[in-house]
Amino acid sequence: MKQLTVVDLFAGCGGLSLGFQSAGLEIVAAFEKWERSAICYEQNFGHPVHRADLSDVGSVVPQIRVYSPDIIVGGPPCQDFSHAGKRVEDQRASLTSSFAQIIEDIQPRCFVMENVDRAQKSQAYSRARTIFKNAGYGLTERVIDASLVGVPQKRKRFFCIGILNGEDAELLGGLEEGLQAHETTMRDYFGETLGLEYYYRHPRNYSRRAVYSIDEPSPTVRGVNRPVPKGYPGHPNDACAEIELIRPLTTLERALIQTFPPDFKWIGSKTDLEQMIGNAVPVKLAEYVARILSQHILQEGDGIRKSTADFEQWLIEVHHMSARSASDVRCRLKRANSIHPVALQDGESYLFDLDQAAKFRELPVDRKSQLRRAVRLYAEYCGRPIS
Repeated sequence: MKQLTVVDLFAGCGGLSLGFQSAGLEIVAAFEKWERSAICYEQNFGHPVHRADLSDVGSVVPQIRVYSPDIIVGGPPCQDFSHAGKRVEDQRASLTSSFAQIIEDIQPRCFVMENVDRAQKSQAYSRARTIFKNAGYGLTERVIDASLVGVPQKRKRFFCIGILNGEDAELLGGLEEGLQAHETTMRDYFGETLGLEYYYRHPRNYSRRAVYSIDEPSPTVRGVNRPVPKGYPGHPNDACAEIELIRPLTTLERALIQTFPPDFKWIGSKTDLEQMIGNAVPVKLAEYVARILSQHILQEGDGIRKSTADFEQWLIEVHHMSARSASDVRCRLKRANSIHPVALQDGESYLFDLDQAAKFRELPVDRKSQLRRAVRLYAEYCGRPIS
């Protein structure tokens, strides 16, 4: 299968692009209106970066169509329904509808839209969702905590993943199965390399804590990074009361928390860089979503012989499962297939080979059991029951 191609809209400095690229997909173009961010992006990627106002859908669609992307990704600006904003939707929120209209016109095989968790309940997303559904996309909608996918930061982001002519919640099982059981702390990710135990992160108001330990995930990296103010009153929940020993994180440290690599080239003023970093999608979070999506696409031509949609209906009718349980089993079957392609000529031999696969051995015991059960059910469905 040819390498999947991606166009990144509202690309910023490239968090989504870098994550999808790290997952083995080919980024063929990016679109970004803010010149300073586009310049920084260009220093780190080799494909074109178009300066474009994506609210002008009629103008940008022909430019995007030239690339015939398999996947379009993007994070429309979210300040109007973020936790930090006034939560009043205006022109920036309407860019969510612009993204949906672009998807409707281009009709890529898949798309990924990312935003703050609050966006899922916004009017802007409700309008966009209607456009996606009318255009024929099955939607998987999920808020993902970045700290559960290897990012040392408590950052919840909403993802809407659309598959043309697909089913709703098609990727939900895969997205959920890969989540870690425990949050990634700063110490987990950096070890002792930061040379500190505690640090200051300026709160939105002094009713909130400001001092954090590296033995917990970082709070959400925002677009501002202020020094410790003189006379900071402290907070009872601060991780350390000795404020004179505490410093804020540097710009580069904040970029590393967003899981950008150390050799990423940052071009611009400190203020601009802080904004770019705060707005970015954590690279490892983007990579996590990209791997789940690309595995799913590859499985469309996999070794599973019978229609998995028919398999799901069989689970409901024969094993009296709920639709949600049947969907979960189907997702687990596909997960097993992505680890070791399903071949049921000798079912017991297949299960042995699956058990030996490195990726399978890394899974928790309960996940292994779930995948084995899914394979056994599929074998029964195919008329080759495994004892």
